[in-house]
Amino acid sequence: MIPPSTLSRVFLALFVVLALAHLAIQLLGFDTWSRPTQVFLMPVLLLVVASATRRPRSRIIISTMVALAFSWLGDTAPAFASGDIAFLLMVGFFLVAQVVYVVAFWPHRADSVLFRRRWGLLPYVGFVAVLVWVCAPHAGGLLVPVLLYGLVLGSMAILATGLGSWVAVGGALFLISDALIALRTFAPAWDPPVGGFWVMSTYIAAQALIVLGLLAREPARASRVGTAA
Repeated sequence: MIPPSTLSRVFLALFVVLALAHLAIQLLGFDTWSRPTQVFLMPVLLLVVASATRRPRSRIIISTMVALAFSWLGDTAPAFASGDIAFLLMVGFFLVAQVVYVVAFWPHRADSVLFRRRWGLLPYVGFVAVLVWVCAPHAGGLLVPVLLYGLVLGSMAILATGLGSWVAVGGALFLISDALIALRTFAPAWDPPVGGFWVMSTYIAAQALIVLGLLAREPARASRVGTAA
């Protein structure tokens, strides 16, 4: 049997290969291959977590695995619908993932910018406020779910600051990635060139940093993967 530390590194290497392949596809515009590579990203990252930890897993690790599973649904379910339904499926599943992250990070709130260095709240609050201001006029009937998702996403990013630098950066990148999706959907004039590449690169980095940062916090339970955060 492969030792957990070795197996987790194998899955991490596979995740890196898949991520690089997917981002190259995004850059080159090979849309046919975009979906097949994307659907494997979160399952492989989930396998990194599963193989790097042993039972009984901590509450935060179990929550992370659940959040990755719902993120995978957010990545895949929209392919089976179109228009507003596809968008709502994506937002719905990612909303659940973000709620799971918020619940997982909440016990560590005392170490976050909610209670320490409160000036650090300003960039998060300002970012979400500007995003809502830009997107709201074009959201139409989707305004309420967009506002709800923005509130939960911002809360996740803020609470992530209580779990170390890697998780904090991961939370911030998640905020940026979803902001780019909102801009592409509701304010296309603000959409940067090669927008899909920037959405996926920040999303992939966000999930990976959250996972690696949380694994590094559990040395007694997890086999270390890569460099400690």
